[in-house]
Formats: sequence, C-alpha cells, structure tokens
Amino acid sequence: MQVIVQEGLFDPYQETRAYEEKCLPRGKHGAVVTFVGTMRDFNDGHDVSSMFLEHYPGMTERHIEAVCQEAAEQWDVIDALVVHRVGEISVAEPIVLVAVWSAHRAHAFDACRYIINYLKERAPFWKCESTQHGKRWVEHNTKDPGVSAKGIKQSA
Repeated sequence: MQVIVQEGLFDPYQETRAYEEKCLPRGKHGAVVTFVGTMRDFNDGHDVSSMFLEHYPGMTERHIEAVCQEAAEQWDVIDALVVHRVGEISVAEPIVLVAVWSAHRAHAFDACRYIINYLKERAPFWKCESTQHGKRWVEHNTKDPGVSAKGIKQSA
C-alpha cells in the first residue's frame, strides 16, 4: 500500500496505471475501484475560486496508512494507493485519488468508499477557501449519507 501527499498536479489515471504495472502481480486482482475527487467551484452556498490545503507532514501520511490498513483488515484488499494534494488547488483540478485492488468488486468498492470517507471526514487536512468575500477556513467537510468513517451502512 502506498500513500503520497504532494503539492502540484497529478494525473489520477496515469498514477493508477503506473502503480498497477509496477506493484501488482498480473492476474491476481479481479477488480480495481478508483475514486477521483476534484476541486469544485462552490461550497456551503458560496462560489469558490481556489483552495489552499494544509497538512502536518508525516502525521497525515501515518493516519492515511492506518485507515488503508483498517480497510485491508475489513475487506479482501490486495493493494491500495492514495494520492492527495496539498497546497494551492484550482477549480477542476484533482485533489485526491483512492485506488483499491481486490479479487472481487464488492470488496474493492467497500474499501475504497471507507478510505475516501475517512479522508473527507477525519483526515488531518485543513482547508482555506478563496471566495468572493475573501478567504475562509472550512469548518466541516461534506458527509456521505450512505457511509460513516466507521463502516458501510447496510441498506434494507
């Protein structure tokens, strides 16, 4: 499993392909699920022109690695890759890539969703948005009603 926290643009599809070719044995996985999060131009009812994302180097990576390990313990995960941007991010640029490889799609989907929801809800990142009214720190992240950071909610 690999976690990369970096400044600057990345191509999530190239990162996924390169990691798979370099790190995964051919034929061992039947599914790869990827999530790519991009910078949108609105949040909490305000137009947003850019965002500055801060983190605590070393600690942030350890937290993300731990949640990837939790996912591997909960589901049949062969491997996972997380690439997360920090620094100045413009609208439409990728912020995060989560890729999960598994023998079966359900495990890959569930583990990927678990990891991205951790990143959105609890990971040690701090966001400062630029709006038409100036800069503002984001106090809370968008939550996914279908899942909590502790696990997937079962539907009836």
